[in-house]
Amino acid sequence: MCDNDVHLDPDADPTLRRRLRTAVLVVALLNLAYFFVEIGVAVGIGSVSLFADSVDFLEDTAVNLLIFVALGFTLRWRSVMGKVMAVIICVPAVAAAVSLILKAGNPQPPDPLSLTVTAGGAVLVNLACALILARFREHGGSMTTAAFLAARNDVLVNIAVIGMAVVTLWTSSGWPDLVLGCAIILIALHAAWEVWEVSEEERLAAKALAGEKID
Repeated sequence: MCDNDVHLDPDADPTLRRRLRTAVLVVALLNLAYFFVEIGVAVGIGSVSLFADSVDFLEDTAVNLLIFVALGFTLRWRSVMGKVMAVIICVPAVAAAVSLILKAGNPQPPDPLSLTVTAGGAVLVNLACALILARFREHGGSMTTAAFLAARNDVLVNIAVIGMAVVTLWTSSGWPDLVLGCAIILIALHAAWEVWEVSEEERLAAKALAGEKID
């Protein structure tokens, strides 16, 4: 069993690599399944925040599938994949921004009950994913960091969506939905920056191992 206080290398431990690949594949399938649930509800009730969160489920699917493929890569290529994932994490932010702009002229309130039930299910899915990935957070470099941060942030966003549903019910306004959309953009950008920093550390480590001059 892996101890999270010890930084193990999946490339040096075939058993750990198999366990990590199984974990990210399960997480990818969970995210893909709930993407279809959320985007269907989001389109039906016209929610910017829920739409952004549904796209985020699709982004998480892509990130975890990339990890599944890239685990056998060298440290240098893993750092490149980490930067790719940092860019992918920004996809929900772009989707939220587009939806926000389109809805800003006429911010109709989404259905609070649908928001609450759908976001509640998303909390359970993302919490399960975060718990699965937490055991491997220190053992896959920027790739596993990307997946864990995405799942962790998703739980926080889903809770915020539930809170926003309560505010929407109270105010009968569409503006809380737009405000939360802005928050999702900021959360995604911060997560992307964290992953980029870790991948940059891996790039420097790869250069050091190769005896190259570190810039």
